[in-house]
Amino acid sequence: MDTALPLPSLPTPRMPTLAERAAQGARAAALDESKADPGKRAQTHAQIRKAADDFENVFVSQMLGHMFDGIEVDETFGGGHGEEMFRSMLTEQYAKQVNSRGGFGIADQVYRELLRAQEVNHG
Repeated sequence: MDTALPLPSLPTPRMPTLAERAAQGARAAALDESKADPGKRAQTHAQIRKAADDFENVFVSQMLGHMFDGIEVDETFGGGHGEEMFRSMLTEQYAKQVNSRGGFGIADQVYRELLRAQEVNHG
C-alpha cells in the first residue's frame, strides 16, 4: 500500500510580456520624477514616448513577419539562405515605415498607459 502524499504543484515561472517590460523600463526611468525639475520631467516623458514607439515597432514587425512566413524565397532574384536571413531585417524596415506614417495608434495608447502607471506608482 502506497502512503506517499502527492507533491504540490509548483507555479510555472512566467516571462513578463513586452508591454510589462516597457512599463518596468518607463517606471525605472521615471523613479525620481516627483523630485525632478521640469527639464528632467520632459526628458522622462521623451523616454516613455520612445519606449512606446519601440513597442509599436516590435509589434508591427512581428505582425509583418507572420505575413511573410508562408511566402517561399524566389530563386530567380537570389533567394536561398541569404534572403531568409535578411527577411527579418526587411520586415523591421517595413514596420518602421508603417509607424513613421502614423502606425496603428498602438504607441499612443501604450504611452498613455505608461504615464498612468507612473502616476499610480508615484501618487
